[in-house]
This record gives sequence, structure tokens and C-alpha cells, in this order.
Amino acid sequence: MDLVIRGGMVIIGENAFRADIGIEGERIVAIAARLEARRTLDATDKLVLPGAIDPHVHMSLTAGPLRLTSSDDFATGSIAAACGGTTTLLDFTDPPDTNRGQSLRDALTARRTLADAQVAVDYGLHITLTDARDATLAEIPDLIAAGCPTFKLYMAYEGLRLDDGQLWAILDALARVGGLPIVHCENHHVIVRLAARYRAAGQTAPRYHALARPAIMEGEATARLIALARLADCPAYIVHVSCREALAAVRAARASGQRIYGETCPHYLTLTAHEYDRPGFESAKYVMSPPLRTAADQEALWHALAAGDLQVVATDHCPFFYEEQKEHGRDDFTLIPGGIPGVETRLALIYHHGVNQGRLSPAQWVVACCTNPARLFGLWPQKGQLGIDSDADIVIFDPQREVTLHAASLHQRVDYTPYEGQTVRGYPVHVLSRGELIVEDGRFVGQAGRGRFLPRGTPLLPPV
Repeated sequence: MDLVIRGGMVIIGENAFRADIGIEGERIVAIAARLEARRTLDATDKLVLPGAIDPHVHMSLTAGPLRLTSSDDFATGSIAAACGGTTTLLDFTDPPDTNRGQSLRDALTARRTLADAQVAVDYGLHITLTDARDATLAEIPDLIAAGCPTFKLYMAYEGLRLDDGQLWAILDALARVGGLPIVHCENHHVIVRLAARYRAAGQTAPRYHALARPAIMEGEATARLIALARLADCPAYIVHVSCREALAAVRAARASGQRIYGETCPHYLTLTAHEYDRPGFESAKYVMSPPLRTAADQEALWHALAAGDLQVVATDHCPFFYEEQKEHGRDDFTLIPGGIPGVETRLALIYHHGVNQGRLSPAQWVVACCTNPARLFGLWPQKGQLGIDSDADIVIFDPQREVTLHAASLHQRVDYTPYEGQTVRGYPVHVLSRGELIVEDGRFVGQAGRGRFLPRGTPLLPPV
């Protein structure tokens, strides 16, 4: 064998046991008590787990009324991901420019051209749908055949949002061909009205971004999407669930047997709306959609992860520079570009706040960050597991290593981290991608552009 990872505590399914992992080329070929190879990598006293999969990131995303572009491109963002133990990313296509005759397939080609030259880890793409024209729906089977079986739908944001009729038409079309919608659930019209009211009253600070997006309306939009999915007999995946109201809608649907799945994010699990009380403009660092919620919402999300009501922790990584980009909204919260960085810190944060605090078992941590994303998004069994003939995407994780998070020492290309000064116990040490050591002792030693596009298969939807 080319390489053996020696003596680590291997996490496979519900089990954790000491074993060696043998690698030949890009694949895992053996898991046993003692293996020999030309080269070894010591994992004594470390956890050994599959490379994490972040199914929700936005690199080089241009969005918002000012058309600002997120600060991480595919190179810097994927290097940061690797250093945090993530070896697969799922990003999004841009909406096609229909005025120039661009198709969804053209948008996919353009996004791949941008990513292929830069990305340091393997990646896939969700297809963003912003209309339900016959021509759009007719492209869906071809896109699934091209390895993109998941489709992003927005219920908020002018220029992206779909009305209920459009949502139902797309859900109906996806149900016929086995596509999976992944949906941003907020009530666009209420947000617009509330934001206008606050601005008219001169209430323009960042905290009003959160007040204009109340939890009750995230819950309403989630329930409405679930009703439309039920009518279309289509499964659905709800992105960035932040509150008890949305969670209640998901739980009720799943209790009735409906195939509804969902994710939450590290910021909803570790931060609260108290961040909007920070002095001056600093709270703009925490402007994202949905906004941060209460401590009670936070605990409900942890319980939902442990119970399996939510299946995935993703980051919605979408960084903007605080001083160069967020400051455009200093006098108007609606001009603050929404999004925060997180692709590098997810695995450690969920281990520290989840496993160390007794909220999750090590196996549940791996399931939420590695296994379930692989299954739900058509990457299993190539990714998301330590299995014979699976890709040798492997993280050697030191459960005792303490790291204090600082923007200056992270690899994300942004001038802040929302977790500045926080110390976590448990951090990735070595990371392999397809058998290649790309992070060694916490240092990136890989190469931008070495990552591959992953044509994905049919999502494996676990029973509800």
C-alpha cells in the first residue's frame, strides 16, 4: 500500500475503534488492526474520520442591491475549507442571463470554468432556479444527467424569489425526475414591508436587519413550502433552519411521513441575537439571512440534530469584508451584504460545542458533517465514509488540541471571524483528499486547482 494511517480511533457508523487505514492511490483499500505500507502517518490518540462535506457555500457570489462579490474565491475558500477538515464543497450556479439567451446548462459550464482552475478540494454544484418557464423546466432532466440533481429555490430576495405558483411548478417537475429542491424559506413580502417601515422611521442600524426578518415568518414560509411539496409529492431540503417555528414545521411534516430534510449552521448553534447589541456598526459582522435567533432557538436546534429532525450542519459560507464591503450599509441596513464566514471553523466548532458539551456523540458529529451530506446530495459511497473503495478523503483530528480562533490566523479571505477570540478544544491536524496529504500539522500543503468536479448521483433520502 502507498500509505497507512496508523493507530487512530476510527469512526465508522455508530462505532469507534482503534485501527489502521490502508490507502492505494486515491482510494481506501484496507481497514485492519495492523497494516504495512511504504509510508505511515501517525494518528495515535487522534480521531480518524471521513473528510467533511459542506453542502452549502457561496464562493465568488455577486449579490445584493450593490452587486458586491463575496471575498473568498474558489481558491481561497477551498484552501480554508481544507484547513478546517472539509474535503468536499457544494456551491451554486449563478442564475442564467436569459436576456442574452443563456441557458441553465450555459450557467453550469460558466461556473465550472471558474471553479475548475481554482478549487483545492473536490466540489459539486447545485443549480439555481429563478423562474418556472417551460424552457427552464425542460432543462432539468439534462442537468440531473450532468451530475447536478439538486436545485436551489429562493422564497426571498428580489430577482431570485419564486412565487407559490412557480414553486409548485418546479416541485412538480422535480418530483417527476427525482430531483431534490433545496429551499431558502423566508416571507419576502413581509421582509420588504418591515424593512421599509424601519427605514422610514430612521431605524437603519444593523439590528433592524434581524427585526425585519422575524422567526414567525421563517416558520410560516417553511410551512408553506412544505405544503407545496406535499401537494407535488416531492421531497424537500430546507437550508439554514434558524428557529423553533421553522423547526416545528419540519418536525410536523416528518411526523406525518413527508420526506422533509433540513440543515442548520454553526452560527445558529453557537451565537445568538445578542450579537446585534454590539456597539456602533460592529454588529454588521453578524448580518446574515435568516438572522441570529435566541438561546432557546439555539438549544432547540441542538436537540433536533441529536434527534435526527435536522440531518446536516452546513455553513452557508458567504464572507464579505467588514471594512470594505459591509460598511456600505453603515447608514442603511438593507445595503449591508448578508453573509458570514465559517467554512474553516465548522468541524471544530461543532465538536467543541456539540461533542465536548455532551450534546452530540462523536458518531452524530460525523453523521451531520460528513455522512448525511454525502447521502442526501448524491455523493455516497464515494464520499462521506471510511469504507473500502471509497475516496481516501480523511481527517486526522486531535480531540485535545486547543486553538483560539482569530481572523489573522485563519485562511478565509476576510478581515474578521464571528468567533474571534473563542478557544475550541479539538481541531484537525492532517487532512487527505483522494489519498493526497493537503494539510499537514495544520498547514496547507496542497495546490489550488487540484480539486475535481463531482458529477453526483441520485440523492439517498433516509426514511423519516
